[in-house]
Amino acid sequence: MSVGIKQGFEKELVDLAIIELLPTKRMSANIKNGRKYSQILSSIREVGLIEPPVVALCNKKRGYLLLDGHLRIMALSELGEERVTCLVSVDDEGYTYNKYITRLSAIQEHKMIVKALDAGVSEARLAAALNLDITSIRNKKNMLDGVCQEVIDLLKDRIMSPSVFRLLKKMKHMRQIKVAMIMNDQNRYSYLYVKSLLDGTPSDQLVGGNKKNKLSPAALEKRMRLEEESILLSDDLKNIDDSYGTDMLNLSLVQSYLKRIINNEKVSDYLQRHHKEIYDKFSEISAIDFLKMKSVD
Repeated sequence: MSVGIKQGFEKELVDLAIIELLPTKRMSANIKNGRKYSQILSSIREVGLIEPPVVALCNKKRGYLLLDGHLRIMALSELGEERVTCLVSVDDEGYTYNKYITRLSAIQEHKMIVKALDAGVSEARLAAALNLDITSIRNKKNMLDGVCQEVIDLLKDRIMSPSVFRLLKKMKHMRQIKVAMIMNDQNRYSYLYVKSLLDGTPSDQLVGGNKKNKLSPAALEKRMRLEEESILLSDDLKNIDDSYGTDMLNLSLVQSYLKRIINNEKVSDYLQRHHKEIYDKFSEISAIDFLKMKSVD
């Protein structure tokens, strides 16, 4: 008999007095000085509350447990609001519902800003909603100008500073792609790391042609060699990772076959009398716990 999926939230939103909400975690006194709180405050002030807080009915006390949305409630209180529309959870699990949502990448943020501007939202209002200045909005809007589409696809969900793309723009498209692949292989997206890759880029792969290298020829050659070795190492690791599952399956099949041989009394006796070294090696392989080896790794 099929079992239905349990509904996690009530179908209807509820309008509650903020004073009725019982927080489930303590907020630092200086949290209002943080950038995240400032952005939430500005967003609510400019466009209103977009995502309703999540609450659960408290059985022990009168009121509702605030499961998610503590900063939003603080911002609403600061703006003088007394009531808020909430989403009611059927469970009182005290974890943050947004805990496993990844941060917005620089490229995703760029696309959202461009979409908002194309929809007619003014730069001034968007800057106010995101608690940024207009110059920052324009820089984010133009962030990908000069970056090739292949690089955008490679880095679209990676968390990095927008300043990284200013470095990529100084390289020609083929070099941009190579650097983006190196970043993904090494899982390194810092400004300083990309700056080192830019410093090691030959002049003919830079936009605008020649440049005056700050590095000596010997240091530049060493950096280029390290980059090539890093790429080769990444390729080797990727090949090992790709073949790991197949190799483990083959080892398990071989081990199963050897166990059958060892458990056969006639074959086992023959090997012990005439091929002791082979018998010992078969026994050793049969005793290996591959699952335990994998967990240790």
